[in-house]
Amino acid sequence: MGETAVYAGSFDPPTNGHVWMIEQGARLFDKLIVAAARNPEKGYTYELDQRVGWLAKICAKHDNVEIASLENEFLAHYAHRANARFVIRGIRNEADYQYERGMRYVNSDLNNQLQTVFLMPPRELCEVSSSFVKGMIGPDGWEPVVERYLPACVFADLRIEHEHE
Repeated sequence: MGETAVYAGSFDPPTNGHVWMIEQGARLFDKLIVAAARNPEKGYTYELDQRVGWLAKICAKHDNVEIASLENEFLAHYAHRANARFVIRGIRNEADYQYERGMRYVNSDLNNQLQTVFLMPPRELCEVSSSFVKGMIGPDGWEPVVERYLPACVFADLRIEHEHE
């Protein structure tokens, strides 16, 4: 049996940074499960179905990537249920490191068989986050600025949605 990893996040919306992480995970593991999360305590800009749909389009070229959703469940428990021994997480900066280090220990407490693999994106993707991108949508001329940070399918949908507002 090959190694399975889970890459979970809100993907609200998916960015090119997420795409980079997915590509690395697909290359490193026999199977990668990309799980869009919904936490009932958190508010999201885009519905879970839309985020899962975007991920399905983004990952269609990878035969070893499966799309899932993760609702109201600890990542460590989901990984155990999915027979995944690894989770992958991105580290863009010191704040990410501090947060992810704590989560690594919590995940290990919940599932001591689970290993966290940290990946650091290239410099041009280090400042890209879903929140950063959402903050740039709207002002005149936002399209060429935002387009560079998003997969084409996500950008096309956001452009259409914004035109109808």
